[in-house]
Amino acid sequence: MQPAFIEVSNPDKDLQDISQKVLNGIRISNEDAMILFERADLPLLGMLANHMREKKHGDATYFNRNFHLEPTNICLYTCTFCSYSRLIKKRSEGWEYTLEDMMDIVKSYDNQPVTEVHIVGGVLPQYDTKFYSDLFKAIKAHRPELHIKALTPVEYHYMFKKDKISYEDGMALMKESGLDSLPGGGAEIFHPEIRDQIAGGKCSGDQWLQIHEIWHKLGGKSNATMLYGHIENYGHRVHHLDLLRQLQDKTGGFQTFIPLKFRNKDNQMSHVPEVSLIDDLKNYAVSRIYLDNFDHIKAYWPMISRDIAQISLSFGVDDVDGTIDDTTKIYSMAGSEEQNPAMTTEQLVTLIKRVGRRPVERDTLYNVICDYTDVVFEADKAYKGYLDLPVIAN
Repeated sequence: MQPAFIEVSNPDKDLQDISQKVLNGIRISNEDAMILFERADLPLLGMLANHMREKKHGDATYFNRNFHLEPTNICLYTCTFCSYSRLIKKRSEGWEYTLEDMMDIVKSYDNQPVTEVHIVGGVLPQYDTKFYSDLFKAIKAHRPELHIKALTPVEYHYMFKKDKISYEDGMALMKESGLDSLPGGGAEIFHPEIRDQIAGGKCSGDQWLQIHEIWHKLGGKSNATMLYGHIENYGHRVHHLDLLRQLQDKTGGFQTFIPLKFRNKDNQMSHVPEVSLIDDLKNYAVSRIYLDNFDHIKAYWPMISRDIAQISLSFGVDDVDGTIDDTTKIYSMAGSEEQNPAMTTEQLVTLIKRVGRRPVERDTLYNVICDYTDVVFEADKAYKGYLDLPVIAN
């Protein structure tokens, strides 16, 4: 039963009023979100975010078995925050996979219990509508049950414009070719004041939202992200969250929100200091509190580290992404904590259990594959002294 009233450590009537809204299931306003960002202390934010997290999911913490397929890191765009891409004039520093190359990567997982392939990369003319339509068809012909989560609106916008195809027709074609869902990338910050400075030239915030809305109307699900901790302020973050919440009210097509921390290694914004762990946790918490119509908040562990991913589970996060299997370079090249991002199922399960949460393997659409609550690996046995439960091999 929810308490009728809660005292907060900061005797601020605004914070007390917002706290009561959250505990009583009342949506907070944009002004409330600004107050939380600017005036709430971390314990209060953690308590409120955890209340919402546990109201939706209890102790369940989700992960999946996935791998990333990155067609190229050569890109026409010059986003100032990006450490991953290389300009065409520096092609020798990057890679450009053919369809056959990518199918070889897919086939290398034939004997592994992965459920999802996550496909994103740079933008180049040869990666056009036909190329990706053929790729999706080839993946489905080879492994029909593998969920294809592929491409951002940045990529779709470019290829559809180049091929003179409407968003509606293009997304319908992608669905017919085997596309199952959209990742959340390319959102960056929607506010044009900031977007034009860090990601000028590629699709606008409105176009990003439009492509996701069209996909939702086709019956598809997608994720959403926000790149934070660079030159934006709290107002820009709230504006971004507001546009996502409005679209979710309209379509209900978003599954997960993933805050992505700006990392400053080897890019044009290396002079911008990275924000602190406190700001990371604050951002997770306010996102969970504000996005009341999103089912899930994800911490992308390859970006923030395993330890911080564990801490985030007390600040509204209920998903830690997947096994990855060292198949993504997008964040390691930007100076993320994980330079070789790969975790086994055993490691993910142990990470979740050691902070008192219940590990649940899911598929991309959050259908439960396995609840690992009563499964004990050797690492768990050594850590907790379990003797009675069955120990299984990885």
